[in-house]
Amino acid sequence: MTDMHKPVLDLLIAAPRGFCAGVDRAIQIVERAIELHGAPVYVRHEIVHNKYVVDTLKAKGAIFVDELDQVPDGVHVVFSAHGVPKSVPAAAQDRGLSYFDATCPLVSKVHRQAERLVSAGRHILFIGHAGHPEVIGTFGQVPEGAMTLIETEEDAHGFTTDAPDNLAFLTQTTLSVDDTAAILAILQARFPAIVAPKADDICYATSNRQAAVRAIAGSCDLVLVIGSPNSSNSLRLAEVAEREGTTSKLIQRADDLDFDWLAGVGTLGITAGASAPEVLVREVIDRIATRYAVTERMVETAQETITFKLPKGLEAA
Repeated sequence: MTDMHKPVLDLLIAAPRGFCAGVDRAIQIVERAIELHGAPVYVRHEIVHNKYVVDTLKAKGAIFVDELDQVPDGVHVVFSAHGVPKSVPAAAQDRGLSYFDATCPLVSKVHRQAERLVSAGRHILFIGHAGHPEVIGTFGQVPEGAMTLIETEEDAHGFTTDAPDNLAFLTQTTLSVDDTAAILAILQARFPAIVAPKADDICYATSNRQAAVRAIAGSCDLVLVIGSPNSSNSLRLAEVAEREGTTSKLIQRADDLDFDWLAGVGTLGITAGASAPEVLVREVIDRIATRYAVTERMVETAQETITFKLPKGLEAA
């Protein structure tokens, strides 16, 4: 079918989208460890929540495992960008394993805050999603019982304490900005003395990507979010679009696109979660272009220039 006979579809492409500095750094750590030490390099948990990225690294010689006891002796291991409990590097050291920690520096910052607050005698209310690797890693920085997980507004209303002046809060870095604000409003109203982190824990990339989706959603009939279903920040992007009154669909690859979704759609929004590479965005647009005469317009709400250094020993690999 020639473009003349294809229906017209306007694409609004959100910017920023896709890879953030922490994800970029984590992937580089695995690639450079393989370059420097040869395959295989073991990775505990998915380095980031994206199947395409994981499969690409597997092809280069990475082996992904769920737990450290699946890593054989004498090999190098990388810890994922989401962070790990203190017990994991301690166990690696006990076994004499060489490891690289790919924890995002913004997650590490939350870990250090948690340690400082507990050392100061405060009980931490941690806003996050149960079972997410980042939450497990953060809870693993402090003694058991030093933190309480707050997932919902109901949790915020229901929490009780005998020491209301001894509270602090921290948050997972990939949360919904709006949902977190609603939970914090409850906690701060109930516990006026609660100590806040020095800077917002929700990372710049999460906030920027949500703001970019918010900027386009009202002008779109449908928003496609490219990301994995286990990616917290990708799920939040779909929620932001829905909250603006626009239907959204989360897809991993171009093959997941159902053309029936595009029936009656004149303007389509596209974004990608922080662990989804740009190649997947182009793949989706190229598939759409097989049936539609596509016009693309980038809507940029922020520019990102942040980069993070690689761990010592990998910079010059």
